[in-house]
Amino acid sequence: MKILVINAGSSSLKYQLIDMDTEAMLAKGNCERIGIEGGTFTHKTADGRKKDITVEMASHTEAFKLVTAALIDKQVGVIKSLSEVTAIGHRVAQGGAIFSKSLYINEDVIDGIRSLIPLAPLHNGPELQGILACREVFGTSIPECVVFDTSFHSTMPAKAYMFAIPYEYYEKYKIRRYGFHGTSHRYVSSHCAHLMHQPLEDINMITCHIGNGSSIAAIKGGQVIDTSMGLTPLDGFMMGTRSGSLDPSVVTFIMQQENLTPQQMDDILNKKSGLLGISGYSDDRDVTKAEIEGDPKAILAHEMLTYQITKYIGSYAAAMNGLDCIVFTAGLGENQAHLRYSICRGLKFFGVKIDPELNDKMIGGREGKISSFDSRVSVYVIPTNEELVIARDTKEIVDKLKYASTEDKTVVDPEDI
Repeated sequence: MKILVINAGSSSLKYQLIDMDTEAMLAKGNCERIGIEGGTFTHKTADGRKKDITVEMASHTEAFKLVTAALIDKQVGVIKSLSEVTAIGHRVAQGGAIFSKSLYINEDVIDGIRSLIPLAPLHNGPELQGILACREVFGTSIPECVVFDTSFHSTMPAKAYMFAIPYEYYEKYKIRRYGFHGTSHRYVSSHCAHLMHQPLEDINMITCHIGNGSSIAAIKGGQVIDTSMGLTPLDGFMMGTRSGSLDPSVVTFIMQQENLTPQQMDDILNKKSGLLGISGYSDDRDVTKAEIEGDPKAILAHEMLTYQITKYIGSYAAAMNGLDCIVFTAGLGENQAHLRYSICRGLKFFGVKIDPELNDKMIGGREGKISSFDSRVSVYVIPTNEELVIARDTKEIVDKLKYASTEDKTVVDPEDI
């Protein structure tokens, strides 16, 4: 079974084709600047063949046509016919309170995703565009499924997801903490339990997805009990260009002093804050270089980031009444050994001890334990694989559909599975 995994943005379309017999990636690529001048299409196979072109793409439909052509291309293709694609899995950021699991895509699911656009206009809108464009190119004969970033966090109790604002706003607009990066937290927590040779249900684990966008999740008994991102991905600790949590009065004060509109303030908090706002650099590699050169703002930015992450880990350990394991993943978590070391150095009172040699080696896609033999808390680095989670969920749904149809000899409503 070969599954095509799609991650659509407002002007981009990332994809991977995965062979589920081996769970190996056959090809991956990205369509960038869709609907914008200077579009690019990149495609790379597992054996190293590449296609990289500049091309105008007026819509996601045109982008999908480039994807399908590349997959069966004589030089860079990995399949002979599109009929070899068994199913398609889509990532959608916001499932709200409607969707708590991965689903087969039907009209009700599409309507549900559309209804959640106000909660995540920068994500759900483009992702829905991707689903509809995919249907236009592939037709409706190939089953399509959707995996929601928020669904893994749906186990949070009300005391964790509610905000202390008038309850009517929750009733009217469903304003609450939803959390994001759920597929990443789900993958690394499950894989870490495998590496520890323990059931996930027996572990108090904190997973740290640290990249340009970052979030932390507290996982107790196999279920998320809290996570740092809130109604939107802006909440939590500082990120590449996002502010993270701050005093709400900071927002209104700046708006009044600078005479800003809500959209202008939103741009400042999402695109001009975080590491960029403090140091002038959004890429942590640039921040690190400037820090080594003695730039005081870069030093401050890293001190702030380390301090905030350490606070989250400490508070989540208290919320779970104990801590067995910490996992680092995503761009910074997987590759910035100095950041991991600085964070864990602030957790000595928990009995966290890092092996510097192991920590320095665990970069560039390597996975494994970086804590010392006498550390009371295990610490792991695990490269995330959100696409594989989407592909696995899609395969499971499609297999159940086939099995149910075979057993019952009837058309089965996927929602009943």
